[in-house]
Amino acid sequence: MHDKSTGAILSRTDLNRGQEGDQDKAKILVVDDNALTRNLAAEMLFLENYTAIEAESGIAALECVQQFQIDLILLDVLMPLMNGFEVCRRLKQDPRTQLIPVVFMTVADDRASRVKGLEAGGDDFISKPIDRLELIPRLRNWIRHKRLNEDLNQTEQALFSIAQALESRYRKTDQPSDRLVQLTEAFSHYLQLDFADIQNLTAAAHLHDIGTVAIPDAILLKTGQLTAAEKAIVEKHVLVGERLCRPLRNFRGLLPIIRHHHERWDGSGYPDGLQQDSIPWLAQIFQTLDIYDALTSLRPYKQALDSPTALQIMQQEAERGWRNPDLVQKFRQFLQTRSC
Repeated sequence: MHDKSTGAILSRTDLNRGQEGDQDKAKILVVDDNALTRNLAAEMLFLENYTAIEAESGIAALECVQQFQIDLILLDVLMPLMNGFEVCRRLKQDPRTQLIPVVFMTVADDRASRVKGLEAGGDDFISKPIDRLELIPRLRNWIRHKRLNEDLNQTEQALFSIAQALESRYRKTDQPSDRLVQLTEAFSHYLQLDFADIQNLTAAAHLHDIGTVAIPDAILLKTGQLTAAEKAIVEKHVLVGERLCRPLRNFRGLLPIIRHHHERWDGSGYPDGLQQDSIPWLAQIFQTLDIYDALTSLRPYKQALDSPTALQIMQQEAERGWRNPDLVQKFRQFLQTRSC
């Protein structure tokens, strides 16, 4: 049966999608221009109670993933118009589909195809002709892996939402972290950081103060000087934030930023009293951005400073030994390029 909207060929397991319990079945997309290979794979999947969806081309496969909630893709390498490598590359570049495991179907001794498949972002390989005893355990593992990743992604989104709600406690704006995110991305590119570092710094712009959930409003919004006991409570927020963000496997480099963005160059910061280059580099970068953003933002307990005044305070803190002087100078130069 053909689905005219996608060009996909829907297997008989998909004709009963409305039946009770079918929504919980894993949906596996089989992509191959050879009808016999597709049919054999679909029959194996049917016997294991999976829902099989067949696509006869790479273009049809890309359309299918937009229409169906696909859990895994069995993908042939050699197809006309668009080969499997290009299909996989496009899937892995799209945030909406990058978590779908892609298992290439290749000839057993086709080493070159396997290397290209890995470069395209493929997750696994299965040899043709397909052996059911080899196929099914691999599919189960990858489907379990995908659903675990989806759960972790939901955790990430929940943490980002919580962080935004918490930040609105002390920032008078509807989208509190937007300006800091934009500043972080721009300065990261100015420093020519790699993609992973930029991702971690951008995540820090959203999540660095999520640990303030443990700080009562009476302390967080206090306009007068904090007592020693109140300071101790405030300083614990970096440890709480680090603990809350540990499940974020996509942002492992975020944890040192959260923990150490209140360290000082001379070792007088918290929580670990690190000095100079023992402070993680990304934490030093983010601290510079966070300080500037805090100085130039309106808070319930302070007025926003203009940029020259904020930079003057940061320079004074660098001279006092609190900040990396070279990094503060680079940030000043960065701001000058933005104002040109």
